[in-house]
Amino acid sequence: MFVDTHAHLFFKNYENDLDEVLENARDAGVKYLLVPGTNLTTSKQAVQLAERYDSIFAAVGIHPHDTEKWNDDWIKDLRELSSHPKVRAIGEIGLDYYYDFSPRETQLLAFQKQIELALELNKPVIIHNRESNDDIMSFARKYANTGLKAQYHCFAGSIADARELVELGHLISFPGNITFKKFDNLRNTLKRIETENLLLETDSPFMTPVPHRGKRNEPAYVILVAQKIAEVHNLTLNDIARTTSYNAYRLFGIGEKMNLTFTYQIGNALYINVTNRCNADCVFCDRKGEAVIKGYNLKMTKSEEPPAEKYLEEIGDPKKYSEVVFCGYGEPTIRWDVVKNIAKYVKDNGGKTRMNTDGHGNFINKRDITPELKNLIDTVSISLNSVYPDQYAKLMRVTPEMHAEMIDFAKKAKNYTNVVMSIVGLSQVDSEEAKKFVTEELGVSFREREYFN
Repeated sequence: MFVDTHAHLFFKNYENDLDEVLENARDAGVKYLLVPGTNLTTSKQAVQLAERYDSIFAAVGIHPHDTEKWNDDWIKDLRELSSHPKVRAIGEIGLDYYYDFSPRETQLLAFQKQIELALELNKPVIIHNRESNDDIMSFARKYANTGLKAQYHCFAGSIADARELVELGHLISFPGNITFKKFDNLRNTLKRIETENLLLETDSPFMTPVPHRGKRNEPAYVILVAQKIAEVHNLTLNDIARTTSYNAYRLFGIGEKMNLTFTYQIGNALYINVTNRCNADCVFCDRKGEAVIKGYNLKMTKSEEPPAEKYLEEIGDPKKYSEVVFCGYGEPTIRWDVVKNIAKYVKDNGGKTRMNTDGHGNFINKRDITPELKNLIDTVSISLNSVYPDQYAKLMRVTPEMHAEMIDFAKKAKNYTNVVMSIVGLSQVDSEEAKKFVTEELGVSFREREYFN
């Protein structure tokens, strides 16, 4: 299932074949569409489309191109339109300094007024940004602690901008321009944004993806955008469909959440949701929140934790997967006996294993468990997160002494298995320093994981 979160279906070039366009979208697997207005007239048209078609939802707002004659009374009109149950956002709003169809001071005023309306109504915003990046980022920082959530549509900022927006809890989307031959820089940015922070969009009727470039765009082509994202991230099309559909659900309330999952496939690997329990409480972990990854619902209480046999039944032939990974929103060594049981089955049947851990397994089990890794766990990925104990303690919400515990675990584990130490790519963490520490002082492999909110 796909969700096209940005399709201007009120344009006149759809008036003669809209039903066919929507049928094409259904045939391509697009279940839902979000139509954002660009002024009061098209916002009303977006609402009318949402009333006419079950698959369509609406957003209402004044595009920067249409703010030249801005009137504060328009906020009253937008507020009234927003009362419709299928209006899920304020947008398309923002700034456009490329065309400057409207005076910049008027654009800024309209942008701020509409953001304040969104906060009043507790709705997300859909943001347009063209050559106005400095001011757009200033707005993002200004409203950082207000609860505002946004889709940064047709993203054209830097990797640093993307990371900052993600840390603020916003989502990013790219239309068909990521398929254009000479847009390598855009694809490089896309590669650095975890799919948990992405939405799908076409920006129909604009930004038509290859191989239809030059023709009218339509929602069915969102699959071409999804395919390019899958290619850039080395994931499957199903991974992108599932993840971005859930992202549309959590930002706009469109669609539905999946049921609890015990084993889940990402790419060619199978992941084992062992437990949600953890001795740490990382600031970047959603364990106590929705506990969803790549669209899979991993939220699980202790009483819901299944025995090893349940996992073995779902794994089947482990050779079907590139590896079987013990990874979820918890610390797997809390259920170490279950992990060992599953790992033995996988290894006995020709599979490969990996365990993602905070490195506190010896502390948790009150003994040195690293010798037990031999011939059971092919790779252990340990969360380093920082070379500094105090920073580590703040990020993990543990005592600083646990940093030494984690380092000791890594040093012992490398005697029995392959060890990779990882950090989450946060702006306050020095990745180069961490890489040097891991590779030169500990003599193991290093990995930086992009942050997702």
